[in-house]
Amino acid sequence: MKRLILTIFYIVLFAGFVLTIALWAIVLRQNVKAGEPVRIFVPAGSDFSALVDTLENAGILRSRNSFVITSQLKSFGRSVKPGSYVIEPGMSNNNMVNLLRSGRQSPVNVTFNNIRTLDELAGRVGGQIEADSASLSAFFADESNYADDGFDVRTLISVFIPDTYQLYWSEDARGFYRRMLREYRDYWTDERKALAEEQGLSPMEVSILASIVDEEASREDEKPRIAGVYINRLRQGMPLQADPTVKYAMSDFSLRRILNKHLEIDSPYNTYMYPGLPPGPIRCPSRSGIEAVLKAERHEYLFFVARFDGTGYHHFSRTLAEHNRYAASYRRELNRRRIYQ
Repeated sequence: MKRLILTIFYIVLFAGFVLTIALWAIVLRQNVKAGEPVRIFVPAGSDFSALVDTLENAGILRSRNSFVITSQLKSFGRSVKPGSYVIEPGMSNNNMVNLLRSGRQSPVNVTFNNIRTLDELAGRVGGQIEADSASLSAFFADESNYADDGFDVRTLISVFIPDTYQLYWSEDARGFYRRMLREYRDYWTDERKALAEEQGLSPMEVSILASIVDEEASREDEKPRIAGVYINRLRQGMPLQADPTVKYAMSDFSLRRILNKHLEIDSPYNTYMYPGLPPGPIRCPSRSGIEAVLKAERHEYLFFVARFDGTGYHHFSRTLAEHNRYAASYRRELNRRRIYQ
């Protein structure tokens, strides 16, 4: 009897050993197909079944069942963390579960440039992080979300300096804003604030003027000279008379020719009608635009008008008489090319 019991014990022990080895083989086996790393996106609210479907639909798993078994053994599945994860070829079930359970996301590149409105920004960013354009637009439209930071709906766009940033894909609208606010504050160093003060401008005023310079300039190397013109006009109490601000007031940047009727629009953004700077930037001000204002070229020019020689540069003038000659030539060329609006 004792021998039978002992035999059964050894059989059970051996079976347990074999089962343990088999389970560890499942846990440690490579379960990601060969090839390139694959990035997956796990939306907020996903459950374990949805996660496994995502892995399978991405063509990652060699064996769905072995991944599920490993997840059960490691008590993974009750709480799935959203985000973007990069699954490397040859990863084991164990490594995959550890990665997904930890929530260690791989950041995504978020790029935006040439943005004129908050809604346009929402549309551009909404395709790059989990927050969609609707939630971003709703966040931007509610001033209570950022009033304590010193911004209103007219000045908020200054926070978003065009560039490529690395963010976690799972960011919501508030998370995106807070990250951009940190970037904005980091950009405005004491040195840059001192340069703004030398120009007689606040950082916000620099951003506003930079947005106008960005719209006016086709050539990067001309931005400091254009900025210098506007600073000269501000210091002399002259209206800026910047055409891009009229286009912004008209909500029509397709205008190729500003007519007298356009100058009649009653808007604080119409710098022909209202002196000084408009109440906010007319686009996301670029780094080069901001730097151009901070380090504006010192000269005596008060006017400029675009050339029609294909270079993208402008004619600059110190006197109104000289400017009028250039402006008349510009209008004649517009007429010759039948550009009437």
